[in-house]
Amino acid sequence: MAFTAPNGRTQTSLSDINITPLVDVVLVLLIIFMVTAPVLQSGIEVNVPKTRTVKEITEERLVITIDKSQRVFLGNDPVNINEIGSKLRKRIRDPQHQSIFLRSDEDVPFGAFATVMDAVKQAGISNVSIVTQPLQRNGSQR
Repeated sequence: MAFTAPNGRTQTSLSDINITPLVDVVLVLLIIFMVTAPVLQSGIEVNVPKTRTVKEITEERLVITIDKSQRVFLGNDPVNINEIGSKLRKRIRDPQHQSIFLRSDEDVPFGAFATVMDAVKQAGISNVSIVTQPLQRNGSQR
């Protein structure tokens, strides 16, 4: 595209799009998503008990969580403690060979833990792993 300047000369206009602001905005959005993604995936906050022997989790399994206020979650969804058995039967195809993880806050009374464990057993699942955290060693062992 050309235009005539006031002094009579013909000049061409600059018709390129400046993409520098676009790149700046995209990079800022990328940084925002990188910072917020781990926060969104954090899940339910549970302080699990500490033990000396801890087995590494190697495969994806269904997780039942009991938080400090004794609320029960199946995955990340809150569930009524009386409905755990029916929800597990809907989600699990082969209860004999399926295994699940049971996470419980260390301050949860044993009665609540036992009730959830009983509901899992009533659903036909016999392979239940209890999630714990390794003990922190201070450098000296007894």
